[in-house]
Amino acid sequence: MKELVEVITKALVDSPEDVVVTEREDKKTTVLEVRVAEADMGKVIGKQGRIAKAIRSVVKAAAAKEDKKVVVDIMDE
Repeated sequence: MKELVEVITKALVDSPEDVVVTEREDKKTTVLEVRVAEADMGKVIGKQGRIAKAIRSVVKAAAAKEDKKVVVDIMDE
């Protein structure tokens, strides 16, 4: 899942080298924390959070296929 989020996020931003995705286990849930450059934050979130919601939907579908629960958090510094 981590690689999937990295590929999607790097395709959206102007500074793909600044994209950092960290993965941590939280009980039965995997949490993916996404950090991007401050200037790219709007591109990842989108108007009214539409792009962030789309990323979460894709990850949720991929996780459901593997019978896992994955949460995507977009972190600001």
